[in-house]
Amino acid sequence: MKNNLFITYIMPIRNESIFIEKSINSILHQTFQSFDFEIIIADGMSTDGTRDVVKRLMESITEIKLIDNPEKTVPTGFNRALSISRGDYIIRIDGHALLARDFLEKCLEQFQITNADCVGGPITNISRDKISNIISIALQSKFGVGGISFRERIKYGKYVRTLAFGAYNRQVFNKIGGYDTDLIRNQDDEFNFRMVQNKLKIWIHPSIKSFYYPKSSILGLFKQYFQYGFYKIRVFQKRGAVASIRHIIPLIFMIAILFSIYVLLFKDVVFPIKSLSLMYAFTSIFFTINEIKKNTQIGFSFILLPLCFLTLHISYGLGSLLGIFYFFNKWNDVRLKDRYFEKNNFI
Repeated sequence: MKNNLFITYIMPIRNESIFIEKSINSILHQTFQSFDFEIIIADGMSTDGTRDVVKRLMESITEIKLIDNPEKTVPTGFNRALSISRGDYIIRIDGHALLARDFLEKCLEQFQITNADCVGGPITNISRDKISNIISIALQSKFGVGGISFRERIKYGKYVRTLAFGAYNRQVFNKIGGYDTDLIRNQDDEFNFRMVQNKLKIWIHPSIKSFYYPKSSILGLFKQYFQYGFYKIRVFQKRGAVASIRHIIPLIFMIAILFSIYVLLFKDVVFPIKSLSLMYAFTSIFFTINEIKKNTQIGFSFILLPLCFLTLHISYGLGSLLGIFYFFNKWNDVRLKDRYFEKNNFI
């Protein structure tokens, strides 16, 4: 007999043929099987065979639903799926992510013992090759991304401002709406910040585990974090605040670089560029050595770690700087634009 509790998993995806079946299987093989559930896949008109994989699975798994997402962005796909969802709890998962077998069990456990509106846990990166392994290390380093709880090896549960792949109480969306469709990137970060500003609580606990396949190229990493920095400006505008100082440090770093180059070229002053370069190099080497000590099997690949650090900081900082100019006239446009979320029908 099924429990009355209903769970909805939402997967906004596009071109995830390599990982999508693994992601779906991680949902199907949860240790808790006593709950009714649905998996709503909002596909951004994939062209790589993703839809064929999903349709094949749908032939034997009636809980899977496939809907079209013509705009091909995460927020529009998520909102479309959210509007037809039936779950008491809504879980967002990417097409290149996996849930631990006891993910749902641990989420429900934490909901029971806390008064949180959203619960989640740390992410462990899955490396496919040497490059992705180094990128994974950089993403879990305090120097790389500034210290994010869901990317670290936390030991105790705590309330946080954001996390990834959270389980949300349905009432959260009734209260604050869906994803903001202005945000091609950072839509989940903005949503979580909106929760905090509305006095809703986000709880992270080490027992709730998920896994993620990171980028496997330096160029891919650059593009990803450039977009993060670019759309982070829009998050600042929407929320009227900065959630964490780490969000603006890459921007300050980029401004310092440009200023140093300017005074070198036009004032013939060498000190700023020299001091900045030395300080950054020393810090990067220090954290590289620290990561080598923690990852003893890293081998000669460690020489790429400073490059990954630099890629993260330059791309994010440059994206933020260009975002300031691109969204310059948007500072007064703070309206929530959660298109395709039918709140009136969301009971």
